[in-house]
Amino acid sequence: MAVDFLGLEAFLSIAERGSFRKAAAHLNLSQTALSHRIRKFEEGLGLRLLARTTRQVTLTPAGLDLANRAGGPVATLREALAEARARAGAGVQLLAVGCLPTIATHHMPALLADFAALHPGVTVRVFDNSAVEIAERVARGEAEFGITIVSANRFDLDIVPLLTEAFVLAVPAGHPFASRPGLAWSALEGVPLVRVAPHTGNRALIDEALGARREAMDWRYEVQHLASAISLVEAGLALAVVPRLAVDAAGSAGVVAVALRDPGVVRRLGIVSRRGQALSAPAETLMGLLKRRFRAVKPVQKTA
Repeated sequence: MAVDFLGLEAFLSIAERGSFRKAAAHLNLSQTALSHRIRKFEEGLGLRLLARTTRQVTLTPAGLDLANRAGGPVATLREALAEARARAGAGVQLLAVGCLPTIATHHMPALLADFAALHPGVTVRVFDNSAVEIAERVARGEAEFGITIVSANRFDLDIVPLLTEAFVLAVPAGHPFASRPGLAWSALEGVPLVRVAPHTGNRALIDEALGARREAMDWRYEVQHLASAISLVEAGLALAVVPRLAVDAAGSAGVVAVALRDPGVVRRLGIVSRRGQALSAPAETLMGLLKRRFRAVKPVQKTA
């Protein structure tokens, strides 16, 4: 079904302003032309959206439902078009990429500084989201590529491996575990722990590796982001199982990383991009800088 955007715009303008006169002025139309658009729009839908009297305009139940559901997406579309016009007028190019928050904190500032020297006229938008959100943004074309936890089940994305890193136990510097070279998971039973929310890729990896054993752990707290987990560790409230990079990104002398074994758990990071989609020149540059930076990072293998 073709979408009558002019009719939808006219309807939403009336719904927002409660008046044909005000909506017509906003759209730079005559009230007759606006009435024609609305009539055509309602006929196309087979629904009455507006109840109009000589004194006021109200929304029918169908009109109210449509206004509530369509208002947000249309506003987003307007904003996107306005940004596109502004960039075209100013000659500004936009590069959008996805990035895990830990990488955004620990690696992205230096990478963007190098990138800005090579492409000073490019505006960069970084979506520092979860692994699932990054993959979806790339698949939808909202980001040219993403640095994320790689998943073998994404047939629509190309993957460039970057790094394998281990999950570690983040503990306060003064904790008895802090001086240990490594710990088995069994040593954590009964110890207050904090974990990240179920929708995150990090949580999925830990749950899969532990299996039923995870039920024996005292998951005292749950947060949405690794940085929040590290903050609770620093405050002495709990210990956290996090990727090593999360401890490095926090940069806190009060938090120590201790290796975990039996089982050792790792995550594999990589660059994902849409299969069959050529990257822009700025995206190619930033991806090259990423590859070079991560080649200098020593991979961490799973412990025995």
